[in-house]
Amino acid sequence: MKHCNVCDTSKERDQFHRRAASKDGLAARCKQCQKTYDDARANEPHRVAARLAYSNTDRGRERSHAAKEAYIKREPKKRKAHNAVNNALRDGKMTKKPCEVCGSSYKPHAHHDDYDKVYDVRWLCNEHHREWHRINGEAKNPY
Repeated sequence: MKHCNVCDTSKERDQFHRRAASKDGLAARCKQCQKTYDDARANEPHRVAARLAYSNTDRGRERSHAAKEAYIKREPKKRKAHNAVNNALRDGKMTKKPCEVCGSSYKPHAHHDDYDKVYDVRWLCNEHHREWHRINGEAKNPY
């Protein structure tokens, strides 16, 4: 057991990141508190501006291009399904719908339960899409 300095609770040692500089080899805050901290920090205006500025540099564009190429090579079936939906939306053969869970119409995601069925999607807001994957993991037939 180890005590988290932020949420002031004792948790199992596997709930803390490793940190070589600490006497016990573990970070002072638990993984959950660290994630909360990191998420809040990532959205600070100066950090958002720094990421945007980096993405406009030659190196930022190269790394973005390399990441995209790696994704294309690693996930061909997912890419095919995503492209099919985007093309259907562009051509008017499919329309975006509100989130199936909460009804939000703000930037709904086309979620594939099975990548072999490219036009069979469920519409979920970002929050519920992430929740679906947190609970269910990867969709069927990703490769």
